[in-house]
Amino acid sequence: MLLEICANSYQSAINAQEAGAHRIELCQELAVGGVTPSYGFLKQVVDTLSIPVFVLIRPRSDNFIYSAEEFDIMKHDIQLCKNLGFTGIVSGVLNKDNTIDIERTKELVKLSRPLAFTFHRAFDCVENPSKALVQLIDLGIDRVLTSGLATSAKKGVNVLKQLHEQANERIIILAGGGINSDNAKLFKDVGLNEIHTSASSTIKSDDSLFSVPITFSDTEKIKAILNAI
Repeated sequence: MLLEICANSYQSAINAQEAGAHRIELCQELAVGGVTPSYGFLKQVVDTLSIPVFVLIRPRSDNFIYSAEEFDIMKHDIQLCKNLGFTGIVSGVLNKDNTIDIERTKELVKLSRPLAFTFHRAFDCVENPSKALVQLIDLGIDRVLTSGLATSAKKGVNVLKQLHEQANERIIILAGGGINSDNAKLFKDVGLNEIHTSASSTIKSDDSLFSVPITFSDTEKIKAILNAI
């Protein structure tokens, strides 16, 4: 089973590689679900790490319905990631009714090639996951990151299993949402081949005016998940 670590900082990315993770999804601001990393962060990672790195392309938090200007930003960021030499793109667009925006997502996939393309957890907003999965397969998307439309992948495991069976090797179901060393093997047991987690710990920063807790991918937690699977 493949373990993808959602890394929100350079140190998190280094920790993931050193712990033996198979792949990284790179983002910033995990507290709001992740947004596209800065150029400096991207450059530092691509110059240093050797394992595959996918980059989250999400211009802001909140929903996955984007203005024309936001969509242009996403396309610029994808081109930047291609130029820098990353392995994959993680993105996607929805319509106002939370169905897959086929035309815009198709445009992102086309621009991303030859990089791998993951449709992110916007998928968990759709009302008809079976229909949405067929649409993503038809778009040629490589994998979909999902919790099975539940608040955690453990709670959505039955839907994840159904989606995996429906996919029938045409697309990879990447389970994500609250996965840890205690429940990771569950997803392997139901037939899934890839899991996604931040494996994070939190430490208190200093006591300055703007201090907030620092969250990072924890080497020991990553190793524990790898041992579990």
